[in-house]
Amino acid sequence: MSEGAFTGALKDRPGRFETAEGGTLLLDEIGEVPFEMQTKLLRVLQDKCYERVGEDRTRRANVRIIGATNRDLKQAVAAGRFREDLYYRLNVFPIRVPPLKERRDDIPLLAQHFVALSVKELRCPPPRLTRAALARLQHYHWPGNVRELRNVIERAVILARGGTLHFDLPATEPAAPPPATSPRTPERSHPSFLTEVEMERRERENVLAVLHSAGWRIKGPGGAAELLGVKPTTLLSRLKRMGLVRPKG
Repeated sequence: MSEGAFTGALKDRPGRFETAEGGTLLLDEIGEVPFEMQTKLLRVLQDKCYERVGEDRTRRANVRIIGATNRDLKQAVAAGRFREDLYYRLNVFPIRVPPLKERRDDIPLLAQHFVALSVKELRCPPPRLTRAALARLQHYHWPGNVRELRNVIERAVILARGGTLHFDLPATEPAAPPPATSPRTPERSHPSFLTEVEMERRERENVLAVLHSAGWRIKGPGGAAELLGVKPTTLLSRLKRMGLVRPKG
C-alpha cells in the first residue's frame, strides 16, 4: 500500500463521517471548532458530501449529527468566532440541559452513580455516602458542572478507603434572598426569624432526634456524629453544652 498523499500514512483509515455512515456522530465541544474548519463542516452538513484526504472522489454522508457545547453560540456568532450559517444549520432541534446548580435534586442519584463507577474503576472497597455528605454536595454551586461532581467524588472515594465519604468543597454561594411580600399590618404579621432561645430549642430537638436514630452511638458508621456530618469531638462538646445524657435503662 502506498503512503498517504499528505500524512505519509501506510494505513487506509476511514474518517469519522465514514465510520458513522448510517448512524449518529456526536460533535462534542462544537463551539471550540476553529473558524477555518467550520466552513468544511458546514459543507458536509449542508450538501452531505465530503472528500477523504488525498482523494478526488466525493463521497456522500448519511449521518445524523448531534452537536454539544457549554458555550453560548449566539454570543460567539455576535463576536465573530462562530459562523452564523453553521449555527442555524446546527440549531434545528436545540435541547438545553440545565447546569447542575439548577437541578440539585438530581445530585443524590448522580452521586450514587459516580460512587459506584469510581469503586468499579478503582477496584476499592465501597465507601458510605451519608445524608450529611449529600447535603454538602447539594449546597455547593458546581461551577464545573457534572464533570466537577465526578472528580470530587472520585477523589473522596480514594481518600475514604472504604470508610465515610467526606467532601472538601469551597464555601457555598450565598442563599437567594426571600421573595418580596406585600406589607402586613403589625397586628397580623408573623416573624420570619427565630430568636436565640428558639434556635437553641430547635438544635436540641434535632440533636436528640439524631441520637435516638443512632441508638445514642456517637462514633462509627451510622453514629450520630456521622449522621450530622460533624466530628465526634464536636458532637460531644455540644452534648456537654446542652446537658444531654443518655437515659438509663
